[in-house]
Amino acid sequence: MVIDAHLHLWNTGRLRYEWLQRPENTAINRTFGFADFRARAVAAGVDRAVLVQADDSTADTEAMLEIAAAHPEIAGVVGWVPLDRPAEAAARLDELAARPAFSGIRTLIHDQPDPDWLLRPEVGEGLALLEQRDIPFDVIAVLPRHLRHVPVLSERYPGLRMVLDHLAHPPLGDSGPGGSAMGEWRALITAAARNPRVFAKVSGLYPPGPDWTADDIREVAEFAFGLFGPDRLMFGSDWPVAELSGGYAKVRTELTRLFASLPPDGRVAVLGGTAARFYALGTASG
Repeated sequence: MVIDAHLHLWNTGRLRYEWLQRPENTAINRTFGFADFRARAVAAGVDRAVLVQADDSTADTEAMLEIAAAHPEIAGVVGWVPLDRPAEAAARLDELAARPAFSGIRTLIHDQPDPDWLLRPEVGEGLALLEQRDIPFDVIAVLPRHLRHVPVLSERYPGLRMVLDHLAHPPLGDSGPGGSAMGEWRALITAAARNPRVFAKVSGLYPPGPDWTADDIREVAEFAFGLFGPDRLMFGSDWPVAELSGGYAKVRTELTRLFASLPPDGRVAVLGGTAARFYALGTASG
């Protein structure tokens, strides 16, 4: 079974997503519903998906849970709670625990004015709740500083399971002296990966330019294969953001070319087994 571990769906007629208002996102500032995904998934040989929050709001989480309740192809939902308001977060987590599709928590830390938001004491209380309840946490590490925080969180919350979305955004267009930005990414993600509870998604890897291929991201992907191993990596489309870089089929095709270098059991893990285990997904097919 192939599981897309990083899918977004949104209804811009129902909710406003501030980040979609940016000029670079004009092409995807419209509604993308389940039917849009399903048509592409069938064509790409993808069986199920994990819906991931696209807004720090209860409304966005509820919209995803409604989709999951109506469509068994949605294997899980990574929602949002106010981690910086731990009392509210605890109450909301109690509610979410009763929702069958609920699988994890994420927050848009890259949109926080404070780049060290994750290290705030009140946020720490929220992360401790996730650790206590064994709820996975998606880390959207956009800045090197975000990735630098992961080993700190590993020490503070040793039971917290984390997954680095989009391989923590490697600088694929790095043209600095000696590839300095890429070297920094390699060092930081290596430090993060020392914790066996830290996983990563092979997703959202878009080199500059519209005509990218697997070869443009091969070095980064193979570095991740060696660092994490297939049992801590999972495939994700990052759709519909992927529309900005060729669409669902292109991402699926190019990543499949990369996964071909893995042994058969490794491909099974990356294409579904790791996601099913990490998010504790059910086995029913859509």
